[in-house]
Amino acid sequence: MLSRASAVASCLSLAALLAAGQSVALELPLPPEGEDVVGQIRVIKAKYEDTFAAIAETNDLGYSELVAANPGVDPWLPGEGTDIILPTRFILPPGPREGIVINIAEYRLYYYPAGGSVVHTYPLGIGREGWGSPVGSTRISAMTANPAWYPPKSIREEHAADGDPLPTVVPPGPDNPLGPYKMSLAIPGYLIHGSNKKFGIGMRVSHGCFRMLNNNVLELSRMVKVGTPVRIIDEPYKFGVSDGKVYLEAHAPLEDEEKKLTLMDKHAVVVNTLLKRDEQMRTLHLDWEMIRDIVAGEDGLPIEIADQQSVSIASHEEQVF
Repeated sequence: MLSRASAVASCLSLAALLAAGQSVALELPLPPEGEDVVGQIRVIKAKYEDTFAAIAETNDLGYSELVAANPGVDPWLPGEGTDIILPTRFILPPGPREGIVINIAEYRLYYYPAGGSVVHTYPLGIGREGWGSPVGSTRISAMTANPAWYPPKSIREEHAADGDPLPTVVPPGPDNPLGPYKMSLAIPGYLIHGSNKKFGIGMRVSHGCFRMLNNNVLELSRMVKVGTPVRIIDEPYKFGVSDGKVYLEAHAPLEDEEKKLTLMDKHAVVVNTLLKRDEQMRTLHLDWEMIRDIVAGEDGLPIEIADQQSVSIASHEEQVF
């Protein structure tokens, strides 16, 4: 099997054939049942004035996604003519494909229209350290256009301590941190909303809510309704099948000062995630060297790790990281 570098290069050789002028709206056809990979990686040439923040906004990507997919490239001055990988190929999150699914480890939201044959996906800003976003199953409980913002006491106290006092209410308008739309979740205090700041999408920046680009939150608001189910997961390692191949997509796990993971810790999480996915994974001949490289790289790109036709003689317990 190819090395990880060769596997990425193989993906990009196809991606380079895709025209930079293609539509960037991430509405992607759902694959057949039993398949999990959607979209295609794209490559564009940076312009002189480009930054990762601007490229991300134009292409429905998060800032951290671009940084992870383009190691060694300066996000503030990529340089005219530099190849920029757009990580617009995704393994769909595990579990039912219905309603809204948010994977906080991925900084990304997926929406499956009822009875539809497509999936819409958008980058998110999520809760920063100390203000983590919740995990669990909930639903949209209310939808509000042009919302006012009533900062909770805890947030007002935080801002006051930093010398930046907040009013008790911020009216609708361009200075409102909720942007043009908010969707309340049945988990009290948590929202999906827009923003008055473009920077921060695809980063840990919020007080636990899910922040979207304004054009994205408006688009989503036209498709969902009160009662739409919302499933929030934390899955840094996603496995999926496409065209007889098994893929792994690795993102940096969310950590804080009390939770620092070693590479061995991450490997253990990968093995557990793999074995939970389905029983067949126990029999496949997996490329464990490739898996180690993918986990270490954490670039968010789906990389092939096995062929479904290849069966391993050794069980997973015999594999050594």
